[in-house]
Amino acid sequence: MTIEAYLEAIKERLVTDPMVTRFDVIRERSTLIDGYLRARPELVDDSQLEFSEYMQRSPTGEIAVITYSYHWTDAANQFITHWDNTPHFPDLPRFPDHMHDGATGEVRPGQPMSIFTALDAIAGRSR
Repeated sequence: MTIEAYLEAIKERLVTDPMVTRFDVIRERSTLIDGYLRARPELVDDSQLEFSEYMQRSPTGEIAVITYSYHWTDAANQFITHWDNTPHFPDLPRFPDHMHDGATGEVRPGQPMSIFTALDAIAGRSR
C-alpha cells in the first residue's frame, strides 16, 4: 500500500462510517515514504475526535503508524478519552502506548492505535 492509498482509506472510512457526520482535514501531507494527517471528525452524538497520525511505508509496502494522538470530547467539549504514544509515561506497561481517561483523570496502558481502531473503540463505548 502507498501512503497516499492509506490516507485515502482513512478519508473513505470517515465518509462512510455512519458514526461520522462530517470532518475537516486540518493538515495533510504525503511522500513516497511517509505521511501525516490531522483531522477533526464530528460524530452523530455531537462529540468530536481530533486526531493526528504520522505514518511510514516500509520497503515491503506495509504502512506503520509511528506517532498518533486521538482526542475525543463530548458535545460540550468535555474531555472523554485521549489515546497517544508520546513517550512520557515510561513506567506503564506497553509503553509508549497509553490512554488518558477523562472521567477519572487516570492514565492507563494502551495498545498501538490507528484512526480505524480509535473509531472502533468509540463505537464500542457508544453502544
